[in-house]
Amino acid sequence: MPVLLVTGGAGFIGSNLVRRALRDPGTSVVVLDLLTYAGRRENLADLEADARLRFVQGDICDGPLVASLLREHRPDALLHLAAESHVDRSIDDASAFLRTNVGGTHALLEAARGHLREGLARDGFRFVQVSTDEVYGSLGDAGHFREDTPFAPNSPYAASKASADHFARAWHRTHGLPVVITHCSNNYGPYQFPEKLLPLMILNALEHRPLPVYGDGLQVRDWLYVDDHCDAILAAAARGVPGGTYNFGGDAERTNLSLVETLCALLEELAPAAGHAPPAGGYRSLVTFVTDRPGHDRRYAIDASHARAALGWTPAHGLDDGLRTTVRWYLDHRAWCAEVASRTYDRGRLGLGGAR
Repeated sequence: MPVLLVTGGAGFIGSNLVRRALRDPGTSVVVLDLLTYAGRRENLADLEADARLRFVQGDICDGPLVASLLREHRPDALLHLAAESHVDRSIDDASAFLRTNVGGTHALLEAARGHLREGLARDGFRFVQVSTDEVYGSLGDAGHFREDTPFAPNSPYAASKASADHFARAWHRTHGLPVVITHCSNNYGPYQFPEKLLPLMILNALEHRPLPVYGDGLQVRDWLYVDDHCDAILAAAARGVPGGTYNFGGDAERTNLSLVETLCALLEELAPAAGHAPPAGGYRSLVTFVTDRPGHDRRYAIDASHARAALGWTPAHGLDDGLRTTVRWYLDHRAWCAEVASRTYDRGRLGLGGAR
């Protein structure tokens, strides 16, 4: 039975990845998660009865703990998703990003190196470093990020992920660790913490709160449904070449403003059935342009042709269908949304470097 060790498995992408992996009856998963504000045990509640899932609350910076999990479970792959990931928070205070994204990745790499050195790693073991397209910086009106695009991170978050990627690559080249690095475009879907654009807009709209759009709203992002990203990560773990890098994108570019307007239209259609009436001027009337994020990248776009050819992966969800599914999920899970909001986040503005 294949065994996966997933760091950050109670977070947004991580919990969806665990759910996707366990669809295969021959797979078992060990989750290591510290349960910080965006990682929640409740994200795995529907899987708790599955004997193939083991949850461990712990810190990826705890090298001895990671080493003990590797020794006990001898996973076929370590899928490293644990990260501080919100750009705005990194602008306000980068210290947690340095600790988790850089220091935590180093601790995991060292534990995996020791596991390999002790002769305990299974044949075909992979360390999958799950990263972001933001390490590449910002594009102009044309062009796409490729695997050979030079790194040019512009936010503290992106810089921390770029640093982690460099460490992962170095551990492959220097120590022979079978590392595979992946970069993805913007993810969306169920269980995403509401500091991120889509759930923030959906939940604010349902409460008739302003829909804050940064700057002119014409920043362009490529969007990838989370299940498609999870398929890609599993493909990289199974078929990725050690030392290889794979870029995953949805081939679905939209401006932020256009995306928000699409969400408004979907809510006009779907929310009344859930008992939520739009404001008098419609949800679009709630759009409010606010001060732009410092250093805001203008455009991201992924060329995923290498991953498609090398891994046999292709996204299964178009953006329109994925957005509809996502809106319906948040409408159907208002209790989850309310519980998240009651704990640690009031959906207020972040990312102004302390200036309000």
